[in-house]
Amino acid sequence: MYSSIQQPLSTLFQPFSSSLILSSSLQIQHHHHQQSTDTFHKHFPPLLITTTSSPKPISKSLSPASWIESLRSKTRSNLFHEAILTYIEMTLSGIPPDNTAFPAVLKAVAGLQDLNLGKQIHTHVVKFGYESPYVTVTNSLVNMYTKCGCMGDVYKVFDRITDRDQVSWNSMIAAFCRFEEWELALEEFRLMLAENVEPSSFTLVSVALACSNLRRRDGLQLGKQVQAYSLKIGDLRTYTNNALMAMYAKLGSADDSKTLFELFEDRDLVTWNTLISSLSQNDQFVEAITFLRFMVHEDIKPDGVTVASVLPDCTHLEMLDIGREIHAYALKNEIFVENSFVGSALVDMYCNCREVKSGRRVFDSFMNRKVAFWNAMITGYAQNEHDEEAMMLFFEMEAVEGLSPNATTMASVVPACVRSKAFINKESIHGYVIKRGLDMDRYVQNALMDMYSRMGKIGISKTIFATMEDRDKVSWNTLITGYVVCGRHDDALLLLHEMQGQGNKNDSYKEVEKRASFKPNSITLMTVLPGCANLAELAKGKEIHAYAIKNMLALDVAVGSALVDMYAKSGCLYLSRRVFDQMPTKNVITWNVIIMAYGMHGKGVEALELFKHMEAGGAGAGEVKPNVVTFVAIFVACSHSGMVDEGLNFFYRMKDDYGVEPTPDHYACVVDLLGRAGQVEEAYQLISTMPSDFDKMGAWSSLLGACRIHHNVDIGEVAAKNLIEMEPNVASHYVLLANIYSYTGFWVKATEVRRKMKDLGIRKEPGCSWIEYGDKVHKFLAGDKSHPESEKLLEFLEALSERMKKEGYVPDTSCVLQNVGEEEKETLLCGHSEKLAIAFGILNTLPGTTIRVTKNLRVCNDCHIATKFISKIVDREIILRDVRRFHHFRNGICSCGDYW
Repeated sequence: MYSSIQQPLSTLFQPFSSSLILSSSLQIQHHHHQQSTDTFHKHFPPLLITTTSSPKPISKSLSPASWIESLRSKTRSNLFHEAILTYIEMTLSGIPPDNTAFPAVLKAVAGLQDLNLGKQIHTHVVKFGYESPYVTVTNSLVNMYTKCGCMGDVYKVFDRITDRDQVSWNSMIAAFCRFEEWELALEEFRLMLAENVEPSSFTLVSVALACSNLRRRDGLQLGKQVQAYSLKIGDLRTYTNNALMAMYAKLGSADDSKTLFELFEDRDLVTWNTLISSLSQNDQFVEAITFLRFMVHEDIKPDGVTVASVLPDCTHLEMLDIGREIHAYALKNEIFVENSFVGSALVDMYCNCREVKSGRRVFDSFMNRKVAFWNAMITGYAQNEHDEEAMMLFFEMEAVEGLSPNATTMASVVPACVRSKAFINKESIHGYVIKRGLDMDRYVQNALMDMYSRMGKIGISKTIFATMEDRDKVSWNTLITGYVVCGRHDDALLLLHEMQGQGNKNDSYKEVEKRASFKPNSITLMTVLPGCANLAELAKGKEIHAYAIKNMLALDVAVGSALVDMYAKSGCLYLSRRVFDQMPTKNVITWNVIIMAYGMHGKGVEALELFKHMEAGGAGAGEVKPNVVTFVAIFVACSHSGMVDEGLNFFYRMKDDYGVEPTPDHYACVVDLLGRAGQVEEAYQLISTMPSDFDKMGAWSSLLGACRIHHNVDIGEVAAKNLIEMEPNVASHYVLLANIYSYTGFWVKATEVRRKMKDLGIRKEPGCSWIEYGDKVHKFLAGDKSHPESEKLLEFLEALSERMKKEGYVPDTSCVLQNVGEEEKETLLCGHSEKLAIAFGILNTLPGTTIRVTKNLRVCNDCHIATKFISKIVDREIILRDVRRFHHFRNGICSCGDYW
């Protein structure tokens, strides 16, 4: 067993040669001795053992008891290097170590966590015959090997203990906890009880820690048994109760933690801190702040841990005033003075409350700033998108302060880098990460995946994901989000499937636990749900909804809002409203989504009724106040329903009545509202009233669209000119202008615009429509014959066109913006993508089934007229979502009232 530890610690440990002692002593004092192990040099640098005085022989006057007391005193004072030097000098003086010396020196080795040195001391334990008969020595060996990270030797030493006492078992249980072998720690506890060894408070603390790291159900069940056992044996020590409270907190049972707190009166500062931390961890933020007040009222002075635990609660509750009050209390009671832990928490609190300047003042008030403190300020800048400031502080941290960034630093710097316009060569940050050796850190990898996806380089994000050794839920969510950002919604859904399918039934307990951590959470669902609407994948959206209900996520306000949005954008307004009505809590995002949904479906009156409901605090609105997006939704609703007066009324009242300043987006919406109603001149005048520093691109785009609807050439040319100056490579500006010319018969000008597009290499986005059938989304392009059923669909449409003409349908050939004959124009109209998708739905679904089609462009006038006839002839409801709004066709009528 001991072959690996039989080598002597040093020739210095041959204590009975006086000549060796003298020469070695001289060499130690002049730092020229060639130590036989590297360990000695590692732990005794020149400053520690070198002296400028003349060499003196080691004192022989001290008694053995004095040497051992000196050794133990240094260990108690955590002077571990000095303790080991004392041990060396003691043996050089001819004093052999005994069963009181070995525990002291082994504790010093454990403090240094030097395994090689520990094994050499172990050799002396064996040599002097103190391993087997002295349990205090073997217990110290167990502790030493535990602290040095060698579980194999822990097992070996423990197994050789013939007369194990309470400390032996405690050391072994603590060793399993240190190595996160929670089940083995609990098994060792059972064996301890089976051996009739009574546990101590120390035992119960370790066992509570093990329970806190099990699955919630198992942990709570066993944890309550541990608490019952502590009551049974009368262990009411504060130390034990604090550990049990921490256990309940980690297992998500703050109520049990609070109940235990109220059961005993011998509370110390740790007890209060544990409860406050427990409440904070379990999102009981108001109670956490309340107990802080109770704590002060009972004359228990909070410390840095208390303040740092409760400050995040102020952020979650958006109680900046309370945060400032705590800051003032910390200053008054000198909790704040050079406590970087509290300082970092204050910076976090201010930055999370969007008071970045206050956070910076806290940061600047500290002289001794460690890396974690710099990270807090850099993260604060990055979270608030003050990206240049984040980058400058990062450069200052390294270049001026000489501090090395860690993974946390880079996880904040990378997002700031990708957004910063001043930082052009964004990929270089990846090279810097590699240079620093941080490229394999999971948090940094997640940030890099996000960076590349936002740069449109999703392939690199996928490569990073594939090479990750230790993915977490954030890794999966980041790549799923990346696919969504890059418009690859189908890949996002496929990755969601892969995420759900991690592992198999034969996985070990740890693998099952790890797989459970990959289960999609609220962030995953709210990220992927928009993809279901964009792909017209209603079935997949319903599947995700079922998953959310099963996993208790459907009532989460973020998931609920995403479901409301998904159903609305899939054409199921009634399901959208049902989810909305079932949500117990609604925030401003939820209300914005439902108001926008009704607006997009042409139900402007209902949208404004919802807004009134929101103002009145009904349907779970609470204290929800309208924001910038709310008014965008209102203007959209008014625009699609022709409610010009109502929309203008809100526009001119929004600042005075609601405290919301009009933004460029609001102006663009009101321009659309006026232009869609035919008030093109008024819309043009509104643009001229916009503040000079506003981005007018959205407003000019809305105006150009209105000019296309109402065939206004003069203003259309002005709008197009301004847009092309700002965005010379955007195809839609040229296409809309060409369409205006074509509609009004200016074929030469239309041809010139198209020729200019060709010369510039600008390509028009082709018309495309999607329809879901079975478990697949079918895609149709205008005039495309690549679909397997294309020939069949065109034949069906030609036959259907004849039936429609008998019912009074007249093809609107003005929608064909090419200078060709009328017959050819009719043929081209049959090939429009939405007609192909509708025909596919009719031919492949049962009679009476609602047909849902999504289109990437505005539906043309002919397709709108034709779909009304088709809905009546085939007796189907057809829901068509174009780029601007929804059209519900039924019995020859469209929900838009021909106003779109």
